[in-house]
Amino acid sequence: MDYMDREGNRIANVTGQDKYLYALYATVPGRAVMKLLAAPVVSGIVGKFMDSWMSTFMISSFVRKNGIRLSDYERKKYRSFNEFFTRRIKPEKRPIDQEQTHLIAPCDSLVTVYPIDLHTRIKIKHSVYTVGSLLQNDRLAAAFTGGYCVVCRLSVDNYHRYCYIDNAVKGRNHFIPGVLHTVNPAVLEHIKIYKENSREYCVMDTANFGRVVQMEVGAMLVGRIRNNHQVAVVRRGQEKGCFDYGGSTVVLLFQRDQLAIDDDILKNSAQGIETKIHMGEKIGKAMFS
Repeated sequence: MDYMDREGNRIANVTGQDKYLYALYATVPGRAVMKLLAAPVVSGIVGKFMDSWMSTFMISSFVRKNGIRLSDYERKKYRSFNEFFTRRIKPEKRPIDQEQTHLIAPCDSLVTVYPIDLHTRIKIKHSVYTVGSLLQNDRLAAAFTGGYCVVCRLSVDNYHRYCYIDNAVKGRNHFIPGVLHTVNPAVLEHIKIYKENSREYCVMDTANFGRVVQMEVGAMLVGRIRNNHQVAVVRRGQEKGCFDYGGSTVVLLFQRDQLAIDDDILKNSAQGIETKIHMGEKIGKAMFS
C-alpha cells in the first residue's frame, strides 16, 4: 500500500514484512501458523524473550534493515530488544506544536480519517468494523456520531511512544482483551483486526476539542500496551505511554463540530491513501478557533 507525505509525494510502501505477511495469510497453512503465533501463551513467551538480555543480538540487524537513525534517539546501552524498541527520541527531533487550537499527531504513524455517522463502517482493505464494536460500548459510540475517527497506524520502524493531544482531564483506562494479530495492511483482507486485537482506551475532556476518546490497539506479539496514567490531569504533548515490539495503532474519536482535519489528510483519506505524520505536528484545527 502506498502512502503520501505532507508535501504531496506518493511513496511506495512495500516492505519485506508486507511480503512475509501476505505469504502467511494467503494460504491455509500460513493462517494456521499465524493463529498459533497470536495465541496469548505464545505472545507471552515471545514478550518475555524480548524483555531479556538474550534478545539484544536482534538490535543491530533491526536498525540496519529499517534504516533507523540512532543519532535521533537518546544514547544508552540497551539491556533488551524491548528496551531498544521503546527508546526515547531526542525532544528536539519531535517538537510539539504549541498553538493550542492545533490538533497534534499523537505518534509517528500513517494516518487515515473517517467521518462518523449512524451507518459508518470503517474500512481498512476488506476489514470492516463500527465505532461501537471498536469500543464495545454502543452508548459511548453514539456520542461521536457526526464527528471523526482518526486512525494512526504505526509500523515497526516508527517511534513507539505516543502523547496526549491536548490539555485534558483524563478518565480511567478501559482494557478490552483480544487475540493479538498484526495490524500490517498486508493481512487486512483476511481478518477483522479491531474485533480481535487487545486494546485500551480512555475518555478525555480536553481544553480545545471537547470530549475525545484515545485508544491504543495492540498487535501480534505485543502483549503490553503500557499507559502511564489512570485518572489524571494531563497536558498537551505529555507522554501517554508506549507499545512493546510489533506494529500498533492509535485511534482518536472526536465529536461533532469540534475539529477541522487538514485538507491533505482529508483528501488522501477519501482516496484510501494513508498520510505520513510525526508526533507533535499539526494535523487539524479546533472548529471554532
